[in-house]
Amino acid sequence: MVPMDLMALELFFIGLLGLASLAIAFVSVVVLRNLFRGQR
Repeated sequence: MVPMDLMALELFFIGLLGLASLAIAFVSVVVLRNLFRGQR
């Protein structure tokens, strides 16, 4: 019972980490694009 709960919690946090990294990558791409567009 306990290992299954631990596994679910671990999967939840790994998914959260993946979501956060995706959001960070998206924001950095938008910021870089705006920087390069501002230079022209």
